[in-house]
Amino acid sequence: MAKIEPLGAVRERVLATLRQDIIAGRLCPGDRLVERELAERLGVSRVPVREAIRALVAEGFVHFESARRTVVRRLTPTDVKELFELREALEVYAAGLAAARATPEALAELRALLARSAAATEADDAEAITDINTLFHDRILALAGNSLLISVMEPVDGRLRWLTRQNEEWPQLLTEHRDLYDAIASGDPDRARAHALTHVKANYRSTVRHLFDEDQSPA
Repeated sequence: MAKIEPLGAVRERVLATLRQDIIAGRLCPGDRLVERELAERLGVSRVPVREAIRALVAEGFVHFESARRTVVRRLTPTDVKELFELREALEVYAAGLAAARATPEALAELRALLARSAAATEADDAEAITDINTLFHDRILALAGNSLLISVMEPVDGRLRWLTRQNEEWPQLLTEHRDLYDAIASGDPDRARAHALTHVKANYRSTVRHLFDEDQSPA
């Protein structure tokens, strides 16, 4: 007898699939999410799809244009600015803590992620680059050793991955991550914070150029 998947597990699977479809660009801003069509595609009932859509609304990926129409959100300049202001406040702080607390084993993990990112960049694999770069920043947060910092970042992690996917200047991103690694590996918190700040600001400018064809700096 086939094992019946619990409804909660189905909902989480559907949510993860739809979230990744948005981040990877398979569902684009303005695309409509139709429960019946998604349920048929994913081989599930409409209930977990409906619940997943509500979760995506809460996460900031989609919104209700009307009672019967749900679409993927179009990011506004304000959305991007606010997310990068949060990154600047938290990731710069985390980089300083990571520099002070990183172990040889943790640094080896970061080097391994950089090697994977280099291979994905060479292959121009945008989805892999996005996933690996997310892991890279997640590891830096973990190195900071502050569970409250991680919990603050978690609700916006998906939207930050979505933004990373919008920035297609992959070789430059890899260079910035290598510089950030070197700063953290140096054990100098001030140097790590400075490189993290430079990285966040550069990533903001690249993302704004790609999304809105303009250049700005975070306030």
